[in-house]
Amino acid sequence: MISFLAPVFAVIFGVLIVLLHRKSKPLNLKLFLAFSGAFLLSSTIFELLPEVYSHLEPKRIGIFIMGGILLQIILEFYSKGAEHGHLHINEPKSLFPWLLFMSLGIHAFFEGFPLREHKNLIIGVVIHKIPIAILIATYLLKSKLAKSKVIIFILIFTLMTPLGSLIGGFLNIPSNIIQSVNAVVIGMFFHISTIILFESSEGHNFNMNKILIIVSAIVLAYFI
Repeated sequence: MISFLAPVFAVIFGVLIVLLHRKSKPLNLKLFLAFSGAFLLSSTIFELLPEVYSHLEPKRIGIFIMGGILLQIILEFYSKGAEHGHLHINEPKSLFPWLLFMSLGIHAFFEGFPLREHKNLIIGVVIHKIPIAILIATYLLKSKLAKSKVIIFILIFTLMTPLGSLIGGFLNIPSNIIQSVNAVVIGMFFHISTIILFESSEGHNFNMNKILIIVSAIVLAYFI
């Protein structure tokens, strides 16, 4: 049940933060994004990657992981990098952002697949979803879209990860297919988390605060 509810609460929490701080200055999410990227990457390496390698042939795993990286690159071509914080909230739109909607939905759907069997990964996805939900909600609320369309966007985005978890955990899908999808998800997480880590600082430079945040995320992911 937690694999369904936790991602939902993460999006709701992110949206509430935006609603409560709507009239204040924009939130600085760089360190939060750095922590989420490091935690998601660490959780993937510590938990999901070893399991996939214990079930599938190594070269096949490599193909699916690289396929996941390529899929995420394609999705980001249409979402403009919203999955890792590159959403231009100062560009209000009046048309419904279908490409952003579909790209984020596909990404959220895939990330739900491994959650039912990997509790630590749930924490990583939740930490990752909160700043992304903040950015998406900020973008939508500043747009010229009707409130009904904004609600539909956020609602479907919220439900896509639980839907992926539902399909991955309860349908009678062969284990090798589930592990293959998990390998694709690993590739997607690798791409997103590394971009977050290396692009969340101005000028691509590391500073001490960011290094401490990343190290703390790695340590926390290891011991949880």
